[in-house]
Amino acid sequence: MEKSPGNELTHKAFGWAARDSSGLLSPFHFSRRENGDDDVSIKVLYCGVCHSDLHMLKNDWGSTDYPIVPGHEIVGVVTSVGKNVKRFKAGDEVGVGVIVGSCRNCENCKQDLESYCPKMEYTYNSPGVDGTKNYGGYSDKIVVDQHFVVRFPKNLALDAGAPLLCAGITVYSPMKHFGMTEPGNHLGVAGLGGLGHVAVKFGKAFGLKVTVISTSSRKKEEAIDRLGADAFVVSTDPEQLKAAMGTMDYILDTISAVHPLDPLISLLNLNGKLVAVGLPNKPVELSIGILASGRRVVAGSNFGGLKETQEMLDFCGKHNITAEIELIKMDDINSAMERLAKADVKYRFVIDIENSFK
Repeated sequence: MEKSPGNELTHKAFGWAARDSSGLLSPFHFSRRENGDDDVSIKVLYCGVCHSDLHMLKNDWGSTDYPIVPGHEIVGVVTSVGKNVKRFKAGDEVGVGVIVGSCRNCENCKQDLESYCPKMEYTYNSPGVDGTKNYGGYSDKIVVDQHFVVRFPKNLALDAGAPLLCAGITVYSPMKHFGMTEPGNHLGVAGLGGLGHVAVKFGKAFGLKVTVISTSSRKKEEAIDRLGADAFVVSTDPEQLKAAMGTMDYILDTISAVHPLDPLISLLNLNGKLVAVGLPNKPVELSIGILASGRRVVAGSNFGGLKETQEMLDFCGKHNITAEIELIKMDDINSAMERLAKADVKYRFVIDIENSFK
């Protein structure tokens, strides 16, 4: 595909890229397009480290096009805008999430569900509008169509707020769609990692009873005392599972490793719903009988569209919700990825981009 007129890649940029499936990241010079009429140019301040970044670096899903600059939990400040941009101006604090483009014409796009557009354009490892590959937020700057930029609440910390652009909307969207917002209902959150800990905070803000379901009893104190969960179930303890059987209206399954679903489904009551948002790289086991016996539902959900992402950020601003993070410099990214692979992070790494590239 040829470059679009006026979108020549002359905007010099710097980031860190992986060149092969070792996943090792190192300094990388590249170019971005100049700011177009509908574009917002952003100086990247912080970028969250998502588990999907690790999958992409290692080519776990078989779709990585090297070299790759990851990063889709981007918070920064606007440096310039195109002549058609009215919602943003230089100096505004903004966010960019998982996608930076879609067809804008299909039924999904017309319903503000760009995240389900067959032609959606990912923030990295995806063809851009100019026919070249998109590079993500592990970099000093990015140029994005205004439609795919969201305003960041003034009261939220920018570093701890960065993971909301993926982890936050990934759990908020199914909670809204599947009705996990009625005060007093019982929500189980399976997995207390980058997604799960935000889901606990959202659940409490919606007024739900929240139970964390985890293989590790060591997380109980933190789940209840620090994050505000009401209860804790160790999923490998048969007695605890039996005591909690049939008590939950919903389970949000945030586990990214391969795991059996039946023990989780048994915790649902009649008409209960389990919604999976973790992305194991292999199929998981599921018995149809356990669904039929309780008229239960198992579903999946992607991250939300742009309208819902802005709604989620405004909700976080109202309830002062951010992620629990470890702030790192870019020089630490490879060791951070090793720790992430071992689930050794509470609960999200965020890269201090501005102070890494000085």
